Formats: sequence, C-alpha cells, structure tokens
Amino acid sequence: MNIAIIGAGIIGVTTAYELATDGHQVTVFERRGAVAEECSFANAGLISPAQLLLWTAPGMPRKWLRQWGDAHAAMRLGPRLGWGELSWIGQWMRASRGNRSAESRLQLQQLITYSMGRLHQLRQRHALEFDTSTGHLLLIRTPQEHKGLQARLGSLREAGLAFRELNADEARKLEPALNPDSPIEAAIHLPQDEVGNARQFALMIKSEAMRLGVKFEFNSAVDHLSAGPRPTLSAHNEATPRPFDAIVLCTGADTPRLIKPLGLKIPLMGIQGYSVSANVREPLNAPRSIISDERHRVSIARLGQRVRVAGGAELGYRQDGKRMAALRTLYKVLQDWFPGAASMTAGVQEWKGSRPMMPDGLPLLGASGIPGIWLNLGHGDNGWALSCGSARLLADALAGQAPELDLTGCSIARLQR
Repeated sequence: MNIAIIGAGIIGVTTAYELATDGHQVTVFERRGAVAEECSFANAGLISPAQLLLWTAPGMPRKWLRQWGDAHAAMRLGPRLGWGELSWIGQWMRASRGNRSAESRLQLQQLITYSMGRLHQLRQRHALEFDTSTGHLLLIRTPQEHKGLQARLGSLREAGLAFRELNADEARKLEPALNPDSPIEAAIHLPQDEVGNARQFALMIKSEAMRLGVKFEFNSAVDHLSAGPRPTLSAHNEATPRPFDAIVLCTGADTPRLIKPLGLKIPLMGIQGYSVSANVREPLNAPRSIISDERHRVSIARLGQRVRVAGGAELGYRQDGKRMAALRTLYKVLQDWFPGAASMTAGVQEWKGSRPMMPDGLPLLGASGIPGIWLNLGHGDNGWALSCGSARLLADALAGQAPELDLTGCSIARLQR
C-alpha cells in the first residue's frame, strides 16, 4: 500500500518504520525541519509501566485543582480558558471516576508493557545507543503525601508491578547525591522504569526507516484532507492533492484542525509542559537515574552527561511563550534535591511543549471511521513510552491483521459512550 503519515514526532517516525517493515510505501509529511521538533524534542523521557502519574487516577483532578493558589502547583489554569478547555476538564473529571479510571489504567499498563518490549527489540535489532538509564525513585516529602499515595500503590499491587517502599536512609543509599538538607518522609522505588532521550531515538529510527525506503518531506505542512477509498492530502502551496491508499494522522494537538472538516470531533487537548536540560557539573552530585517529586510532579533524570528536569501541566496559556513561574518551579525542585548537579552558567536549554491528551489518558489507535483515515495520536505525556507498541499495533490493524493487544479501549468507538 502507498501510505502517508502526517507528523514526524516519536509516534510518526516509529509508525513509518513499522509500516515500512511490512513492505508498504511510506511518505511522512512534517511541518518542521526535522523529526521530533515539537512534543518529542525535550520531554521528560520517562518510560513507566507503573504509571503513578496517570491523569485519570481516582481523585487526581480534584487533587490537582486544589493546588490552584500554590505558586509551584503541578497544574495551572490560565486566563485564556475557553469552552473547549472547560469541556475537556469536565470530561477528564468524569473519566477519573470508578470503573472508567480502572479500565483506563489497565489498558495503559498493558500498552506500556507491550511497547517497552518492542522498544527493547528495536534497540537490540539495530544496536541503537542513546542516552538512557534504569530505575525510578519517587520522593515523598510529608506523611500526608505518603498517606495520599496509598490508593495508587494498591493499584500497583493488584497489577503485579514491582516496587519497594523505602525510608529516607534507604532512598539516600540508592541516590547518594540527594540533598541531605531536604527532608524525605518515604520513597517508592520502581526498578523496572526507564528514562531515555526520545529525540535521539527518533533520529535513529528515522535512519532505519529511510533504509527501508521511507520518504520524509520536511517543512511540508498539510492544509487539507479528503476521505474515500483513495484519500488525498494537500500540502501547503501545492495546487494538486496527492492520493494515497491510507493516511495516518500522528499529528498531536493539531489534529482537530485537520479532522473537523471531515465531520469528526475529537476531544484532544494540548497540555503544555516544560523542561530544563543542563550539563552535569559534578557527576558525584548528580542523580544516577530518575527522581520524581510527588508534591510538584517534577522529574529529574540523568541522560548521559546532562540532567533534565521536567514537569508542569498548563491549560489556558499562550503556546508561544514560556511562563517564568513554571520554569522557576523546575529550578526549585532541582535545587531542593540536587543543588550541585548541573552547570547553570552555559548550555542550559529551556523548553516548552504541548502534549496532546485525551480526557481518559488513553491514545486513539486504529481506524477513524472515516474512509481511508487512520489515527495514532493523543498519547499525552506517555508518547515516548507508548510509541513503539502503538506503531506496531496500528500497522497490524491497518493491514487487516489481529493486533497483539485488544485495541477496543483505544478505539474511536469509546467516544460514543
């Protein structure tokens, strides 16, 4: 088949690779000048089957919204909130209740576990070397935070996911560079979690895809789609639409603009987040792997010779400007836990990205219900973790083969509930 993919983030690149391995002719359209230039550029890089940070966990929306007045709140709602954002928040709150939340968590854990397996296979098959480390330590500052975490830990036990509860001394043995002046009530060690540089991986998979014949057209924004047995797309400033056998949207937060003229409304919202990356100043003062701060929902990861601090979730703010208060939170958390880890005098990279998220936290995978149009999008802050598995499942579904996982929970049909 002759297939077009729109979007060359981590999702689009892995999808192109999987489709090409099946023998399809693949063309990727990307509005930026290279792969992984948007949401995949400098994200946290966390690959976590445990999913302690799952948005749809019971009570999570209320917990985050209660932080409204906190200068370092994990979630911020800005002055540009419209009906679309408010409707999304309402759907998010409904999705966090009871059975729906439990179903979403189970589906997501299965998908992440499957995707990690695919990632490891690709890494071994092509001898890929990128910045990565293993092991995740979730730090808890107060007894109240520890108590509030117990329901989620119960979910991990039910799912059979490995973790250990540690006291402060045990946590400091795992991460000797932790600031001795910052109190630790407890910690959760998640040995199976990983962190990796998504952009490095995307560049490597792009090279492998090109060896399989995939064509990448950069600086090529798609303005219009038409559906049918031979769907077409029109790139910017092109007078003649291009026909394909199928078009796969890996477009992230830009999806509603493209899909709405076809009569499909998707409740996809771009949740803005931040990261700061800096060179390691003194290795003995830097983290060995991944640290997460439970209160602020900020992660600190060691990626090769750099430290990356990432976090924040914003709605209702301008996308074209960084909010300095959000960046100050990242610097504060880094100073709290690893004050001497990074060099802040030169080479510091501050980044803001928009993570496309569905209200229930699950991606949209499979047929769109519109002839010729397929979906692999809405992965939110789990895009890196879900990319390899989602790509393989989408490729199987598009070929008419039974995917290795049941995609019902991630299908477009769930929006009709």
